[in-house]
Amino acid sequence: MLLPAAGLAVGRSLKARGERAAQLLEALGRIYPDAHCELDFSNPLELLVATILSAQCTDKRVNIVTKSLFARCRTVTDYAEISGEELEKIVQSTGFFRSKARNIRACCADIVAKHQGEVPRTMEALTALAGVGRKTANVVLGNAFGLNEGIVVDTHVLRLSRRLGLTKELTPEKIELDLVRFLPRDKWAIFSHWLIWHGRRRCYARKPDCAHCEVLHLCPRVGVK
Repeated sequence: MLLPAAGLAVGRSLKARGERAAQLLEALGRIYPDAHCELDFSNPLELLVATILSAQCTDKRVNIVTKSLFARCRTVTDYAEISGEELEKIVQSTGFFRSKARNIRACCADIVAKHQGEVPRTMEALTALAGVGRKTANVVLGNAFGLNEGIVVDTHVLRLSRRLGLTKELTPEKIELDLVRFLPRDKWAIFSHWLIWHGRRRCYARKPDCAHCEVLHLCPRVGVK
């Protein structure tokens, strides 16, 4: 059985976790210098819509769907006025398509009515929109506007932040609150991308490729048998 580097234990203190995080930031930055959001988009509105569609769906599938969706709906008004039936048909393969279509239409109607047709740039305003939770808002703020207002905690970030011994929390909300305590603010958005890329390419959920992992020496392998 593979083991982490000798003497490596799960850091309990904020200082210990901060020190490990600093090493991980340096290492993952070298391993994934080109890490970025893998949803295709060309403006904040497209990213907002794509992120809503990405719930319980792969980025690859979303990118296939949005290729035709973005051709059909080019403005926020287009999304607000498209029929529910037509939108559902376009996004059906992403799963939960009825609620996603409903949220996209309601969200964009709110943007037209309350934000002069522009995607808002604050956490408060974004999370007040239909279908937009904190994770979606963090994706839009960090990737469309370059604002580090929080940390995106998707399934990969949730799994890896615990496996790497950076948190013991169980929910995305509590994990985010924990991580922002010791991660430098200017790294919040990119840190999520690094963990997501590592989770997709090396640190799989069921069978992590520890034998070839570039950060095994920093990993206590929490929960890995």
